Parts: sequence; C-alpha cells; structure tokens
Amino acid sequence: MRKHLAMFGFVLLVVLGVCVLPALAQTSVKGVCKDIEGKPVVGGTVVFTNQDNGQKIAVKTDKKGEFFSLGVTPGKYKISLYKNDDDVKADKTMYYLNGFPVVTGENTVDFDLKKEQEKQAQGQGVSAEQLKQQQEATEKIKKENATIKTLNDKITAASTSIKAGDYDAAIATMTEATQMDATRDVLWGLLADAYRGAATKQTDRTEKQKRLEEAIADYNKAIDIKQKAIESDAKKNPDDPKRLAGYYNNLGDAAAKDGKTDDAIKAYDKAAQVNPEMAAAYYFNEGAVLTNAGKVDDANAAFDKCIATDPTKAEAYYQKGVNLMGKATLQGEKTIPAPGTVEAFQKYLELAPNGPNAQNAKDLMASLGATVQTTYGTKKKTK
Repeated sequence: MRKHLAMFGFVLLVVLGVCVLPALAQTSVKGVCKDIEGKPVVGGTVVFTNQDNGQKIAVKTDKKGEFFSLGVTPGKYKISLYKNDDDVKADKTMYYLNGFPVVTGENTVDFDLKKEQEKQAQGQGVSAEQLKQQQEATEKIKKENATIKTLNDKITAASTSIKAGDYDAAIATMTEATQMDATRDVLWGLLADAYRGAATKQTDRTEKQKRLEEAIADYNKAIDIKQKAIESDAKKNPDDPKRLAGYYNNLGDAAAKDGKTDDAIKAYDKAAQVNPEMAAAYYFNEGAVLTNAGKVDDANAAFDKCIATDPTKAEAYYQKGVNLMGKATLQGEKTIPAPGTVEAFQKYLELAPNGPNAQNAKDLMASLGATVQTTYGTKKKTK
C-alpha cells in the first residue's frame, strides 16, 4: 500500500515539473499602405494617436509599404497615414481612420487609398466609367504637375546660363523645354532671349543673322500664344499685358539688330499700345533705333512721344538735342541752332544736373553760345 502511494507522488511531481505557464498576451498593430495608384507607400509614416490620453506612436513603412508596432496600449485610436516626415510636420495626411479599436492581441489595419476612393465613389452614386474618368483626370493632373516642375527647373537653369553669358547652353535647355510643351509663351520667350543674346557674341555675320532670325521667330510664337490666351481668358491677369509688351519690346530689339528698322518700329509701337504704363521706355527705344538708322526727324518724333508720355524722361531731351545739333546752320562764323535745341539741353540739365550726359550737354550748349539754366531759375554762363 505504501509503495503505491509513493509511486503516485512521483508521477504528480513529474507532471508539475513539465507544466508551462501561459505567456502574457502582447498587443500589436500591423498593416499595409497603398497609394491612390495601388502602389506601396514606401517610407511613409503611420501615426497612432490615443484618443483617450493623446499619446502618439509613429512607425515607418518599409519597401513593401508594410508597418508593424508592438506594445500599443489597447484603446481607441486615430490612425493617420503620411507620405513622409515633412507631411507629418505640416499635418498633411494622405488618409486617416477615427476611433479604430486596438484590442489585446494582434490588430490589422490596412490603408488602400485606391479602394477607399472606389468605395467613396460608389457611395456617391458614381458609375465605374465615371470613376475611371476621375482617376484618369487625377493622373493627368499629376503628370502635368510633374511636367511643370521639370519645365520650371529648365527655366531656372536657362536663366542662370543667360546671366553667365552661356547662351548656347540656354538655347539647348529651352529647346528641350519647347519640345516637351510647345503651348507656353514663357518658354518661347526665354528661348528667343537666348538666341538674341547669342547673336551678340557672333563674329560671323551670317551666324549672327541666323540667331537673330531664330529670336524673331520665337518672339512671334510667344506673342501669338500670349495674345490668344489673353483673348480667351475671361479672368484678366494684370501681368499679361506687361509680359506681352515685353515680348514686343525684345522683338523690336532683335529686328533692329537684324537691320529691319521698320519691323522694329512696329514692334515698339505695339508694345506701347499693349502696355501704356511703359510706353515712354518703348518710344525711347524707338527713337534710339531711328537715330542709329540716320532717321533723325522720325527719331525726334519718337522722343517727343516719349516726353509726352513721361515728361521726366531726361535722356529723351538729351538725345533730341543731339539730333537737332545736326540741323544747326551757319551765318558767317556764327552757329544758329535749330529751334528747340537749347531748350532740350536745358530741360535735360534741369532734370538730371548730375546725369551721365550733363557735361556733354553743357559743352554742346557752349558751342552754341547758350547759357545754362539751373534748377533754381538763375542763369550762369557756361565755361
């Protein structure tokens, strides 16, 4: 009898020896994140915000868009998906869930933005075809934004090259830009600027003319695109006339350098018509081109338009006076200035007594035997 009891005690001890206590349950949250195209959100950030105490836990997604967090306290959470850490700081969520219950054990929460969009569309009574159109429109906008970024980068690069005098690099960059998108006036305008600048560096006359012709053609493209945009746009952009006038002004400069004086004058007149606020500058350029072409009467008519538009444009008075000097006559040994010559120089000195041509104006007046009128209304003989 004693032996039997002893044997039972031994068996009980063995059973107790191999018995394993159950492990405490661990709380975890895992999931997969996919964007609107169904692709994994790589390097994204998933933020768990406890809606009871405000505590936050942030985890990153891997190359498969998967995330995993262990030791999350059970409770209700707002779970937010961000594209990256910068979006977290800016609070720009891709998607979020409110009141998600995290329970003891394993929890799974997936973010599939494509499916969520489809669910939302179905809830709003959107057909499969309409949903497809919406997705296509979204994709189109995304591609267009990517294109715009690329074009902006090219504009920046070309502008930097132009400032550095590397016009050929700018031409190459903007040629690529116009091949990507030929519907934007700013691209053609900058390409024209590059060709116009390149022409100034050419020693060969044929090469210079070739680049000027390219500049003229591209300015005309920019003008045509911008003009049509202005005519079709119900909401008028106040900067559009300024840009259009700028194209006309630069076109005038390119045409003048190409020896096409009449075309240059037409371009400057158009610039003044489009943007009256800057008309004085365009008429002054017109007068300079006509002066260089030896058409002093037409040049002074342009300077008069400049002065009428902006009576404070000192250089217009000076250039007009210089042109009138050529019309002076001799009576014996005395030089008789053409009417308006002295007055032009006087006005220049009144507006710009220390201007770059002040001494020249005084010397020319002295050669005519005239006196200099100061801004204070007194007269002083010129040395």
